[in-house]
Amino acid sequence: MAAKIRKGDLVEVVRGRTADEQKLAERNARREAEGLEPLKPGDKGKQGRVIKVFPAEEKVLVEGVNLKTRHVRQGPNSAGGIETVEAPISLSKVALVDPDTKQRVRVGFREDTVERDGRTRTVRVRVTRGGAKRGIEQGKEI
Repeated sequence: MAAKIRKGDLVEVVRGRTADEQKLAERNARREAEGLEPLKPGDKGKQGRVIKVFPAEEKVLVEGVNLKTRHVRQGPNSAGGIETVEAPISLSKVALVDPDTKQRVRVGFREDTVERDGRTRTVRVRVTRGGAKRGIEQGKEI
């Protein structure tokens, strides 16, 4: 699964708490009636670029998603204070996004033969799968 997502790819969070204001307001109204505290908005639906991939842990670091606050002590090289940094998120919670249409796509692989320096090599290329109903071209290179 880590082979499908690389550094610099555009991804979207597909699982987790929603960031949709209307859905969140409805849910929090029900929770308030039950005497529970309201839920905070999440990252579902947010898109961002991949900063780093951790294939061994099956996690990915996405720009502007899964932000955590850290209290940093003052040191010789840092001013200290409260910082917000991105934390890794599971690969199963993100989906690759087509840069042209900005829609989530499913990814497959196609093997192409490429000639470099007089040698013929077989290279795996990421391509889109399905999605004809949503207007996504099948077999398009990503």
